[in-house]
Amino acid sequence: MRRNKASKKEARFRKDLGMAAPVVKENNAVEEVKKVEEVALFEVSVDKTDLGRPDSIRYNILTWVLDERYDRAIEELKEFLEKPSEYPNFQSKITRYIHHAIDLIYAIKAKRSFPGINSLTRAKQQELREKFKGHFRELQHVLKIVEKVHSDLRIQDVRSTIYVVKALWFAGLAIVILAFWLDIVHGLAKTSFVVFDDLFSKFANWLAALIGF
Repeated sequence: MRRNKASKKEARFRKDLGMAAPVVKENNAVEEVKKVEEVALFEVSVDKTDLGRPDSIRYNILTWVLDERYDRAIEELKEFLEKPSEYPNFQSKITRYIHHAIDLIYAIKAKRSFPGINSLTRAKQQELREKFKGHFRELQHVLKIVEKVHSDLRIQDVRSTIYVVKALWFAGLAIVILAFWLDIVHGLAKTSFVVFDDLFSKFANWLAALIGF
């Protein structure tokens, strides 16, 4: 009887002290393991060179996505599209790529936050992982295209400037050559007139002397 009373007291004592905590800790440990497994499942190895130049649109968007800040990535893409550009047709060239990039981010988010992923079979988890990686690689490719469009427009603008400068240079050279040629022609014409006038005067004086005038 004393032992039963002691065990009951001990049980009450454990209950009062919250001795059920180890179960909570065990549940927390299980959740942590699940989170680690989930992170490992969607882990993507990305080379720094694939992220692009720091502060570029590709670098910012991919970094946000890897940090699971999908809304921030989508917001930045929309701001980038609406931002005024020095090239008039830049927005029209990248609009469909930006919209596709936003769709890819939504798809990545859906795969990453798939409910009950740990309860799926290994095959289904692997399938989900491959789709996730495929969306991420496609997002990289689309952002590279956007950067290439901007780079091509910049090069085209530089080339146009070079063509204009060359045209002005050739026009200036042509004007200088024309002015030089006209100066020579007018100078020769004046010189020729003076020479012929002098010869004609001498011939007239000689003829007059010959005749006796």
